[in-house]
Amino acid sequence: MNGLPRRVAVVGAGPAGLYTAQALLGSDAALAIDVFDRLPTPYGLLRYGVAPDHFKIKSIARALARPLQSPFARFYGNVTVGIDIDADDLSRYYDAVVYATGAQRGRRLGIPGEDLPGSAAASDFVSWYNGHPYAANPLHLESTRAVAIIGAGNVALDVARMLLSTVDRLAGTDMPNHVLHALARSRVMEVLLIARRGPAEARFTTPELREIGELPGVETVVSASDLDDVVVPPDDRNAAGNFEVLRSWAARPAAPRAHRRLHIRFHRRPTRVTGRGSVEALQCADPRGVHTETLPVQAVLRSVGYRSTPIAGLPFDHRTGTIPHDAGRVTDPSGNVLPGLYVVGWIKRGPTGVIGTNKADAADTAKAVLADLPGLPRATHGEAGGLADLLEQREVAYVTREGWERLDRLEEELGARAGRPRVKVADLSMMLAACRGGRTPA
Repeated sequence: MNGLPRRVAVVGAGPAGLYTAQALLGSDAALAIDVFDRLPTPYGLLRYGVAPDHFKIKSIARALARPLQSPFARFYGNVTVGIDIDADDLSRYYDAVVYATGAQRGRRLGIPGEDLPGSAAASDFVSWYNGHPYAANPLHLESTRAVAIIGAGNVALDVARMLLSTVDRLAGTDMPNHVLHALARSRVMEVLLIARRGPAEARFTTPELREIGELPGVETVVSASDLDDVVVPPDDRNAAGNFEVLRSWAARPAAPRAHRRLHIRFHRRPTRVTGRGSVEALQCADPRGVHTETLPVQAVLRSVGYRSTPIAGLPFDHRTGTIPHDAGRVTDPSGNVLPGLYVVGWIKRGPTGVIGTNKADAADTAKAVLADLPGLPRATHGEAGGLADLLEQREVAYVTREGWERLDRLEEELGARAGRPRVKVADLSMMLAACRGGRTPA
């Protein structure tokens, strides 16, 4: 009994979960690790959150795949914790459980009209253009000429870039075909990026900001008055870089022949979305509420952050949107450690940092797991077939690593036929058919 490997479950096959699995497998401990995800595919935010035209970031998938290729790890895709299995099931079958479920929901603004058709979280649009099987396009692109994006971070820039790019530019990405077809019919000519604070507080990274200014046929418009009296912290290189880019745009002459325009406006506080049946305008005020303006737009996307979803059976801090923990060890409301339960990634620290931030975070959580395992009781179930037996009893159509690899190869084949790196399959039934070995068009 004591010679058997310790069993660890990782819930979430995004960067945080896979970095954790890799850190655990890289130790000297005898471990058997099962990685779960509600989607048939691994990689989480890397696959469904990173912009399709950011090929260098997407190449991280090769490194993230390593733990899933280990003989000591298994992948269980298309398994939803809270529906197919629950936290108690996992604790019965595994000696330790690491939750890496991320943050799926876009934050709300809390203003009137926010729920009108055409007003949505930017994350919904990001999921759609990245081929997420549960995502639908929240915008009517064929009848939309102007879109307001509320936010001053890289996600807002990604969304603006997708709306303003030509289809020819995006045709070399892994976007699903139906997304490319929808963008080809888009009538969006104006994107207004609305920042609630000033240029020095914007969270863009300078290379991302500079990139959007290089889109062919797109004019970037910044008001010189928005840059007046801006004080950039002397030790903040990113803010200084952003300010230089913005100042160069403000000094450029108008480009009347530009086909599309991006307007970046600072110190605007959205106060109301208006429209009769759907979005027709966004009302904004200055920080003091003295001056107001009405922007005629047909869509509003809020890019003001993400929020995690509670997991039944686990504590949750609704104020921070995280599971409370002590160095990655889940704690109850009184601060007591709940043995065998751990967190990593955004569900642990909130939606901050870039993909690489998860590597150090995962190493810290893995260190806690490895330190605790010798003293944790062994799971009471699953010595033979593990959780697979339970999933089969419940008729859950789970996807193994081999199944995901079939889908992966199909997407690469579809891409090769079109001269693209891959073409994502976005329909869930088609994805599952491909994982079972069936052939399906994208």
